[in-house]
Amino acid sequence: MTRRLTVAQALVTFLAHQYTERDGRRQRLIDACWGIFGHGNVAGIGQALLESEGALPYLQGRNEQAMVHAAVGFARQRDRLAAHAVTTSIGPGATNLVTGAALATINRLPVLLLPGDTFATRPADPVLQQLEHPGAGDISVNDCLRPVSRYFDRITRPEALIPAALQAMRVLTDPAETGAVTLALPQDVQVEAYDWPEEFFVDRVWHVRRPAPDPAATADAAAAVRAARRPLIVAGGGVHHSEAEDALRALVEATGIPVASTQAGKGSLRHDHPADVGGIGHTGTAVADELARAADVVIGVGTRYSDFTTASATLFAPGVRFVNLNITSFDAHKLAALPLVADARAGLRALTEALAGYRVPASYESEYAAGKAAWEAEVERAYAVADPGARPGQAQVLGALDAVVGEEDVIINAAGSLPGDLHKLWRARSRRQYHLEYGYSCMGYEIPAAIGVRLAAPDRPVWALVGDGTYLMMPTELVTAVQEGIAIKVVLIQNHGYASIGGLSEAVGGERFGTAYRYRAPDGTYSGDPLPVDLAANAASLGMDVLRARTAGELRTVLAEARAADRPTCVYVETETADSVSGAPPAQAWWDVPVAETATRPAAVRARRDYERHAAARRRYLGT
Repeated sequence: MTRRLTVAQALVTFLAHQYTERDGRRQRLIDACWGIFGHGNVAGIGQALLESEGALPYLQGRNEQAMVHAAVGFARQRDRLAAHAVTTSIGPGATNLVTGAALATINRLPVLLLPGDTFATRPADPVLQQLEHPGAGDISVNDCLRPVSRYFDRITRPEALIPAALQAMRVLTDPAETGAVTLALPQDVQVEAYDWPEEFFVDRVWHVRRPAPDPAATADAAAAVRAARRPLIVAGGGVHHSEAEDALRALVEATGIPVASTQAGKGSLRHDHPADVGGIGHTGTAVADELARAADVVIGVGTRYSDFTTASATLFAPGVRFVNLNITSFDAHKLAALPLVADARAGLRALTEALAGYRVPASYESEYAAGKAAWEAEVERAYAVADPGARPGQAQVLGALDAVVGEEDVIINAAGSLPGDLHKLWRARSRRQYHLEYGYSCMGYEIPAAIGVRLAAPDRPVWALVGDGTYLMMPTELVTAVQEGIAIKVVLIQNHGYASIGGLSEAVGGERFGTAYRYRAPDGTYSGDPLPVDLAANAASLGMDVLRARTAGELRTVLAEARAADRPTCVYVETETADSVSGAPPAQAWWDVPVAETATRPAAVRARRDYERHAAARRRYLGT
C-alpha cells in the first residue's frame, strides 16, 4: 500500500513516528520542529507542519542560529535520546545555521537541520538568494553545512528521501557519530507529490547502544591502573550522556581515585563527594591541577581532551600513561592512550570489576582531601561580600546564586569570563545542574539553550547567565520565551565590555585593545566613559519581567524572587567594569595563545618572554 503525499508532508509524518530506546525507556526522537519561514520552506515544510495538525509540534523562533542553540540545549538535557528539528528558508536563513551546527557537532549533540534549497529543476536560474558558482551549478549556500554536519544530503528527487531519512536517524541516534544532521530540501522538491510505501511511516524504534569494552583492553587498562600510585580520573561530558554518574561513583568509592572534571563533565560527582576535586586545566582548581601534574596514570572518561583540559599540553607529567574510556575510537586513542572503546557506563562497570581489591594509598587520599578543603576555603573567600551596600563582583553574583538554587536548578553558560569562574567555583549539586557549552564557547548560546532545557525539563528552574557582551549578541529569543510562557530566569551581568577577552588581551600584550564598551577618548581608543546602555530596559521591552539588584546586599533577595517567578524573568545586576578583577582565583594552569614574536610596545615584549617560558613546557604524550 502507498500514501500520496508531498516530500515535506512525508518527511514530517516520518519524523513523528521515530523513537529512541535505551535501558528499556522509549521516547520520541524528534520532539518538535523549530522554524522561521521564507519562500524556501513556507509552502513545503511549513505547509506540512500545518497539515500534520500537531503530530510534529512547531516552535517559532526569531533567529536561525538561536533555534539550533535551543535544540542543542534540549538534546543535552535529554541525554541525547531526544532532539529537535530546525527548518529555515534558503539564503541567509540557511547560512545562519552554520554556527549552531558547528556547536552541535563539536559537542557531539544531535540536531536535525532542514534548510530550504534552490530549485532542483532550475526553471529560473538564479532564483532569489541563490549563490551562483561559475564552475559548479549544483553548489548552494547549504554546502557550507557539509563540514559542520555529521551527515549531509540534498534531496533532489522524492524517492531519495527514504534512504536519506533513515541514514539521518541512524546518525542522530548513534552515540559515537551524533551531531548536526542536515537534509537540504530544494523548494520545488518539498512540494512534489509521490506515492510513499506505508512501511515508511510505521513507528520505528532506534536502539541506542551501550557497547561493552573488549575484555583484553579492560585487562590492560586495569593493569595500568593497578600499577599506579597516583591515578587521576578526568570526567568529561560522556559521563553525563551515558548516565554513568552512579557507575563512576561506585568506581571511586571502591578505589579512592580522585575525579577532576572538564567543563562538560562537571557534576559527574556531587561537589561534596570526598573524591571530587573540581575542574581541571586552565580554568581548573589548584588541587585538581596539582594532582594532574603528579599523576602517573590519567583515566579519561568521555572526554576529548581540549587544550583547556590539558593546559595546552603542559599540565600532565612527561611519563604519565593515559587510559581513555570513550564511545568513539577517535577520542579513545588520543594522547597515545590505552584505548577502552565502550559506553561510559558499561566501561566503568567493567573497570570497577577488574580493579576489585585495588585502592590508592591512604596518604594519597589524605593529600587530595587536604587540597580539596583548601580550595573550598578559596571558594568561600571569593563568594564573601565585604560591603553589602556596594556593587557585587562577578564571584559574589555566583555566590548569591549558589545560596539560592536547589539540586533541581540548571545553570547555563557558554562564553566570556563566567566559564572560568564557574568551573573553579560552582558547587554542582546534581548531574545536569551545570550546563556549560565550552566545546565551541559560543556567545549567544545561553538564552536559547535555556529555552531548550526548560522544554526538556519543564519542572526544573533554568538559569541563563550572560554578560552584556553575550546578551547583545543574541537577546532575540527572549521574545520566544515570553510568547510560549517558558519561565526561564536570565541573570544579566553588566560590566561594560568583554571581560574575558580584555583579561586575555592584557596577558598577551594586547593592552585590552577593543574590549571595553566605552566612548572613544581623544586619543582614538575606547577608553572614555562607559556607554549609557540600559540592557534591563531592553529586556523589559521584549516582554521580560525585570528585577534590578543595585547592591550586593539586595542580590540574594532578588534572585530568590526570580526563582519563585512563574514568568520569564531577568535579574539585572551591574558589577565591576570589564577591566577589573572578577574576584575568582587566577588561572591554575597555562593556555596557549600565541604572542607577537616582534613588537615595540613594552607590554607585548614582556608577554612574549612569558609566552616562550610557558611554551617550553609543551610536550607530546606518546605513551611508554
